[in-house]
Amino acid sequence: MEENTCPHCSERKKKRSPEEQKALLSRLRRAEGQIRGIEKMVEEDAYCPDILIQVSAVTSALNSFNKELLACHMRSCVTEDIREGNDEAIGEFVKLMQKLMK
Repeated sequence: MEENTCPHCSERKKKRSPEEQKALLSRLRRAEGQIRGIEKMVEEDAYCPDILIQVSAVTSALNSFNKELLACHMRSCVTEDIREGNDEAIGEFVKLMQKLMK
């Protein structure tokens, strides 16, 4: 298995429960709908501040998606790695957080 690859995520893949998948897809679809709304606003020459407010809403929706996915990753992959004595998971998680906080 590749270094820095979660042992629970074969070849950088992760099998999600139907509930987890549904929750994540719901958040993504919400953001996708908001982006389509922004596209329409631009096409219809909407007022800039109105568009910016909608962009802020999309950013918030994507941040919520990231929080949900991060929590799922912590509860499954990272927790299991630590229980199995794989301390490299902590380093991988720290690197991930550094990238997310840029």
